[in-house]
Amino acid sequence: MIDTNFLKDLGIGKSNSGTCDGINWLSLDSTERHIVSPVDGNLIASVYETDEKSYEKLIDTSKDAFKKWRKVPAPKRGEIIRQIGNELRLNKDSLGKLVSYEMGKSLQEGLGEVQEMIDICDFAVGLSRQLYGLTMHSERENHRMYEQWHPLGIVGIISAFNFPVAVWSWNAMIALVCGNVCVWKPSEKTPLSAIATHKIINKILRENKLEGVLSLVTDCENKILGKKIASDSRVSLVSATGSTKMGKSVAQVVGSRLGKSLLELGGNNAIIISQYANIDIAIRASVFGAIGTAGQRCTTTRRLIIHESIYESFAKKLVKAYDQISIGNPLDEKNHMGPLIDKHAVKMYLEAIDKVKKEGGKALIDGDVLEGKFFKSGCYVKPSIYEVENNFSVVQEETFAPILYVMKYSSLDDAIKKQNDVPQGLSSAIMTTKISEAEEFLSSLGSDCGIANVNIGTSGAEIGGAFGGEKETGGGRESGSDSWKAYMRRQTNTINYSGELPLAQGIKFDI
Repeated sequence: MIDTNFLKDLGIGKSNSGTCDGINWLSLDSTERHIVSPVDGNLIASVYETDEKSYEKLIDTSKDAFKKWRKVPAPKRGEIIRQIGNELRLNKDSLGKLVSYEMGKSLQEGLGEVQEMIDICDFAVGLSRQLYGLTMHSERENHRMYEQWHPLGIVGIISAFNFPVAVWSWNAMIALVCGNVCVWKPSEKTPLSAIATHKIINKILRENKLEGVLSLVTDCENKILGKKIASDSRVSLVSATGSTKMGKSVAQVVGSRLGKSLLELGGNNAIIISQYANIDIAIRASVFGAIGTAGQRCTTTRRLIIHESIYESFAKKLVKAYDQISIGNPLDEKNHMGPLIDKHAVKMYLEAIDKVKKEGGKALIDGDVLEGKFFKSGCYVKPSIYEVENNFSVVQEETFAPILYVMKYSSLDDAIKKQNDVPQGLSSAIMTTKISEAEEFLSSLGSDCGIANVNIGTSGAEIGGAFGGEKETGGGRESGSDSWKAYMRRQTNTINYSGELPLAQGIKFDI
C-alpha cells in the first residue's frame, strides 16, 4: 500500500480543476477525467479539463496581464521568480513524490526533477540583471547603433509526460523573466503534477496580484488544446516538447501563421565505448542512461557503439550489471526502475522487440512484460539488450522504453559515422581516456548532436547549458546559456544626433 498523504499536502483532492489563470481555478463543470497511476493501477484523482469558454477567458486574461507585466523591470520580475523558487523548495518532497507516483519514475528522479525547477528559478533570478544587448559603431558620423531585446507576449508551453514539471519550468521561468506571460498545457497523461505545481505557485501570484501571468490548461485524450495553442495567432511563441511526429505537426501549424516555435523532440542517443574507456564508468553510464526513467527520456541511451576489441568482455559486464537492476514501486528507494507510463507504452515496447527480432537482432537480455502482485498495473517491463546493426529500421527509430541496442565498431571514424547515421540529433557521448579521440568527437568532424559529452552518459543535462538538438530533434534550445533570446524579439536601433541626414552606404538624396 502506497502512502499518498503527499496529495493532501499539495492540495490535490478527489476532483480538481485543470484550468487556472494563476489565481483563479475555472472549468469545474467541464469533462471530468480519471488519472490512474502506472505504479499500482489505482485511481489518483480526477481532473476537470479546460473547455472552450475557459480557454478563451484565459487567453484574454493573459493578453491583459502581458500589457502590465512587460512594464515591470526585469530585476523585479526576477524577485517574483525567487519567491516561486522558495515555494518549490518548501514543497520539493511532496511534489517529487507526486511526479514519481503519477509518471512512474524513481523517487530520486522525481525529487531531481523538482530540484531542476528550483535551479532554473535561481538561474532566471541571475538572468534578470543580464539581458544584455549590443552597441555597434555606425558608419555615419554622429550616429549610434545598438540592439535591444523585447518580450514577445504570450508563450504557449506544451510539455511531455516524461518530465511533467521540469520542462515547463525551463521554459516558463526564462520566458517570465524576459517579460512574457505563459500558458501551460501539460501532457494529458500527467496533469496532476502540473495542477500541484500551480497550487504551489498560486500563493506567490496571489500575493503579488499577478493574475494571468502563469496560466494552466489541461487537455483531453483527443489532444485538441495543443492544436488550438499552435494555431492561435495570439500565442507569440509555442514551445513544444515531445515526439518528432508531434513536433512536425506543431511546426507546420505555427509556421502556417508565421508564428515562432521552439521544438525539443526525440532522441536516438548513442555512447561510443572506446578500447581506451574507463570500463567501470562506461558500464555505470550505460546502465543509468538506458534504464533511467524506464527508458522514457528524450536523452535515454538507446545505442552502444563498442570497439570490437572489447565488445565481448564489455557485453558480459553489461549483462551482469543488468542482473542487479531492481524493478518495482518507484517510491521505494531500493528500486532502480519503475513502470512505463501506461499500457500503450507497453504495447510500443513489445512491438519494437518483435520488430528487432524479425530484422535479425540477437537478444543478450530478452524483453518481456513483468507479472506478479507487485506489477498488477501491467506497466512494468524487463529492460532488454539486443545486438543489432545500426541500419535496422527499428534502430533508426526512437522507442520510449528500456531497450538498448549494441553494435561493434572498428575505427573512430566508423563509430562516429554510426553515431550520426540516424535521423535524430539530441545527445551523444564517448567513453575514452585518449584525448585525441575526445577532441575529434567534439570537433566539427565528430558528433552532429546538440549535446556531446566525454566520459559521462547521454542523460542528466544541467540547467546551465542550452538544451536541445539538431535534425529531427527540432533545433530548439531551452534552459541555460543564451537560450533566453528565443523568448524575446531583437530590435536594432539607430539614433541620429546630428543636424543632418546622411544615408548609409554613402547614398545621395538631395531635395
